[in-house]
Amino acid sequence: MRKVKGIVLCGGKGTRLRPLTHYIQKTMVPVGLKEKPLLEYVVRLFKFHGIKDLVFLVNYKAEQIANYFEDGSRFNVNISYVEDDPSSKGTGGAILTAYNNGAVNSKDTLLVYYGDIITNMNLTDLLSYHRAKKAWGTVALSSGFKVRVGLANLDTDGKILGFEEKPTLEKPVSVGISVLKGETLEDMKALKGEKHELDLMGEVLPHLLKVGKPVYGYVTKAFWYDVLSIEAYEKLDPKLVDDMFREILG
Repeated sequence: MRKVKGIVLCGGKGTRLRPLTHYIQKTMVPVGLKEKPLLEYVVRLFKFHGIKDLVFLVNYKAEQIANYFEDGSRFNVNISYVEDDPSSKGTGGAILTAYNNGAVNSKDTLLVYYGDIITNMNLTDLLSYHRAKKAWGTVALSSGFKVRVGLANLDTDGKILGFEEKPTLEKPVSVGISVLKGETLEDMKALKGEKHELDLMGEVLPHLLKVGKPVYGYVTKAFWYDVLSIEAYEKLDPKLVDDMFREILG
């Protein structure tokens, strides 16, 4: 069986979380009643599902992350750090930097996790699904996503017919977690070429579809929350977080 590498994207500046992120790396913001860093919930989720080889793709305020987690031994995992390359930007570009640095290879199964997401998703089941489908890429999806803004219904002339206040979407949305077959790294390398930026969701996965390599959606009902802005962060219920992670936190 292929080795699973947990790849956590945690290099962004978190501009929508300012002014908080002027001082704190976005993945290190405290959540839950015990105010543990958001990234600690990610690490403990990986560990709970037996994924102990983690690669943190870092840049902005990377020292805060490294000083807290060090080599990961305190959490019974192994953490390596790869700093973003200015010539290889974007989510796909950051993963390629890890590939070029030898932190991941084409024989691995890559579980990619956006570092500002908190979830208690069953990663074991996600990986089993990915293997059963013999997929090149598997994207974790959630149905019933509630839009955080109101939507206007217009007629063909632009007249407003009514409003839907924070409607629930029928189609599943990406929750910021995906699994990639290691050989995808070579596809990504060719796709990037001389470009300075490569996006995983916007370019890599559509490329796999275009060339006929199977990509599947894994629909989950697990709790998940995107801490993408100050408003979202303030609305994250600390007690709910602790309740959802009671088993994982031990």
